[in-house]
Amino acid sequence: MNAIDFSPLFRTAIGFDRLARLMDNARTVSEGNGYPPYNIEKTGDDSYVLTMAVAGFSENDIEITAQENTLTIAGRPQAQPEDGRRFLHRGIAGRAFERRFVLADHIVVEGADLANGLLHVALKRVVPEALKPRRIQIQGSRPALASEATPAQAA
Repeated sequence: MNAIDFSPLFRTAIGFDRLARLMDNARTVSEGNGYPPYNIEKTGDDSYVLTMAVAGFSENDIEITAQENTLTIAGRPQAQPEDGRRFLHRGIAGRAFERRFVLADHIVVEGADLANGLLHVALKRVVPEALKPRRIQIQGSRPALASEATPAQAA
């Protein structure tokens, strides 16, 4: 096991404990199987497309769930009657799957499309206005208010 020691980071930074969990999850996910294969593509400054090869699955066989910072894509194929078919070679996998993706903060799922055996999930970073940088106007020195005036000035 090649665990990374984040303790020096934790001594000087606050709130990065989630980073350690992400690194742990990434390590365990990379050790899993590669089914179904997928691509993650950056299509703009704040937009992404996740493309997953799901040949043999229909829209009704796939469930996409976004909860907190996790995107889950699960496929459960409908039972296909064999109808006396005999396969000499069966290379198209039709088994159930579940893939989990950790989403960065403020990433939302815009939609999904299934075409030609490829599932395309559109993702976009939407930063709330309250979290965007804003310029703070600097005020000049303000004149003293009447209530703040000294007794000598009031006379």
